[in-house]
Amino acid sequence: MVEPRRVELTETQTSRASRTYWDSAAKEYFADHGEFLGDDRFLWCPEGVDEEHARLLGPVRNKRILEVGCGGAQCSRWLVGQGADVVAFDISIEQLRIARQLDARTGTAVRTVAADATAMPYRDASFDIVCSAFGALPFVADAEAALREVARTLKPGGLLVFSVTHPFRWTMPDDPSPAGLHLTHSYFDRTPYVEVDDAGTPIYAEHHRTTGDWIRALTGAGFVVDDLIEPEWPAGHDLVWGGWGPDRGRLVPGTAIWSAHKG
Repeated sequence: MVEPRRVELTETQTSRASRTYWDSAAKEYFADHGEFLGDDRFLWCPEGVDEEHARLLGPVRNKRILEVGCGGAQCSRWLVGQGADVVAFDISIEQLRIARQLDARTGTAVRTVAADATAMPYRDASFDIVCSAFGALPFVADAEAALREVARTLKPGGLLVFSVTHPFRWTMPDDPSPAGLHLTHSYFDRTPYVEVDDAGTPIYAEHHRTTGDWIRALTGAGFVVDDLIEPEWPAGHDLVWGGWGPDRGRLVPGTAIWSAHKG
């Protein structure tokens, strides 16, 4: 039985919980969301913002790009198809097994390794662009530490674009129906959402940060914030994914996409 709690966790506990969860949930996650995500498509969020059209990364041909928290590496696979030189990592071995299966199915291979976002196994100033679509950054206890690692691996002036749950969404229950359209949590409560097993061991952890927290984490890591994109829910888009769906999406933002460059 999984019990949800709001409790503080260390970075080590958070990392262990993330690895445990994604190793156990990788197959189910892909079964539930694989059709929407595709095998070699770059989607930023449940709202369906597609890099094919959004071009938040700008021209990518011949650029060296790192995907943080790649999951099945669908985004990286799309980037490879656009002529980019791509590497990617994820904390979960099982997610990377799915990535290998998708490599074989599509005929497009992505170079992946298992790693933690707070200790990236890449040299300084290795990349032109770092990207992440709901990967790793919501699942670390110290966002600034992870962002410092991103900054370390980026070349001067390099671009970072990443998507996370919109901070305002944390005030509401994880219910995308009209019944979930009310505030149940303080926007200012940073205590992470944690799920524990019967023994009380954390097996899932997600950390909340306000908009100001993200700005301070980015600037503290040496980034200049260029944009904050808050996608509106598209007309006719009927996807329901966790707390995302058309009833809520028409009224409040569900995703925040940050764009910044290394100062």
